[in-house]
Amino acid sequence: MKKIAVIFGTRPDTIKLAPIILALRREKRFFTIVTIATAQHRHMLDQVLDVFDIAPDYDLNIMQPKQSLATLTQNTIVALDEVLQKELPDLVLVQGDTTTTFVGGLAAFYRQIPVGHVEAGLRTHDKANPFPEEINRRLTSCIADIHFAPTDTARKALLHEHVDRSRVYVTGNSVIDALKLSVKKKYAFGIHTLNRLTAENKRIVLLTMHRRENWGEPMRNACEAVKELAARYRGMNFIFPVHLNPRVREVVYGVLGSMSNVFLIEPLDYLDFVNLMARSFLIITDSGGVQEEGPSLGKPILVLREVTERPEAVDFGTVKLVGLDKKKILDAAKKLIENKAAYAAMASATNPYGDGRAAQRTVAIIKKYFGYSRSIIREFRPR
Repeated sequence: MKKIAVIFGTRPDTIKLAPIILALRREKRFFTIVTIATAQHRHMLDQVLDVFDIAPDYDLNIMQPKQSLATLTQNTIVALDEVLQKELPDLVLVQGDTTTTFVGGLAAFYRQIPVGHVEAGLRTHDKANPFPEEINRRLTSCIADIHFAPTDTARKALLHEHVDRSRVYVTGNSVIDALKLSVKKKYAFGIHTLNRLTAENKRIVLLTMHRRENWGEPMRNACEAVKELAARYRGMNFIFPVHLNPRVREVVYGVLGSMSNVFLIEPLDYLDFVNLMARSFLIITDSGGVQEEGPSLGKPILVLREVTERPEAVDFGTVKLVGLDKKKILDAAKKLIENKAAYAAMASATNPYGDGRAAQRTVAIIKKYFGYSRSIIREFRPR
C-alpha cells in the first residue's frame, strides 16, 4: 500500500484537488491518504473543505497578516518539511500555481519524494503575468515526476520544455468534476440578496476582480466600464463579490458604490459562487478558474487580462480577452448583450476543459505509476 500526501492551501487548489482526494479515498486497497493544508488562504479554504467534507490531517495555518511572498515561502517550506519528514509519503500531489504548490513540490524534492503536479503545463510565457503564479508553475514543472495536464495545449507546452512525454498525461481539469458535484437546479443561497436577485428573472452580469497586476489604474478602468454598462442597461443586475483586499475594495466601492443596479457584496463561498455563475447571463472576470468553470455552464466570459495561461477557451470561442481598456470592455459587453447571435456563439461553443472524469483519470494514472494497473489511460479530448 502506498501513502499519498496531498498538499493544498488556497480555495482554487482545494476545489480542484477535492475530487481527486475523494477518488483516492475510494481506493483503500492501494492507497492511504494524508491531507496537508498550509492554509495560505484561511477563510476561503475552510469553506471549500466544509463543502467536500474534507478534514485535513495537518493544518499548518501559515497565514500571517500582510506577510511578504518571501516570508510566506519561508514559513511554508519549514512547516511542510517537518510533516514530510514524519510521514515519508511515496508521492506528493500538488495543484496549479500557488506558493503552496511550488513550495510543496520543493519540500518533497528535498526529501527525494516523487511529485505529481495536477493542472500542469499552463503558460503565459510572461513571468510577471500572472505574478507570481507563472514562475510557481514553471518551477513546479522542473520538479514534478508526473504531470497531469488538463488539456492538449498544456501537454504541448510541457513537451516543448523537454519534459519526458511518458510522464505527461491529459486528464481534463478536475474543476469540472467539482462543478458537477456542486451546481444544483434548485439552490437556496446563503445570503438573502442573491435569493431575491435571482428570483427577479433579470439578466445577471457577474463580476470578479482581484489580481495584483490589475490593482490601481487598470482596475479603475475596468470599474468605469462596468459603471457605464450599468447605467446603459438599467434592467440588468450587476453582482460583484468584492475581494477583501483593501486596495481592491477602495477602487471598487469608490467607482461603483453609488450604482443602484450594481450590488457589491462580500466574497461568496464556493457553493454560492458556482450556483450564481450558473444563473448568470455574462461573466466579467480576471480569474483563472472562472475561465474554466464558465464554459462548462454555457456562460460567455470576458477576461480582464492581456494574456491567459488558458488559451484553449479563447481558441474554442468561449472566452474573450478584453484586457483593462475601458472601450474594449464596453464594446465586447455591448455586443454580447445586444447581439443574440454573438451571444449564442460563445454560449454554445465547445468546452475544452473537461468531462467530469479528471479525478478518475488521475487516480488511474497514479495506480499505473505504482504498478497497480497496466491499463491504458484514455486521455481527455474535447468534443
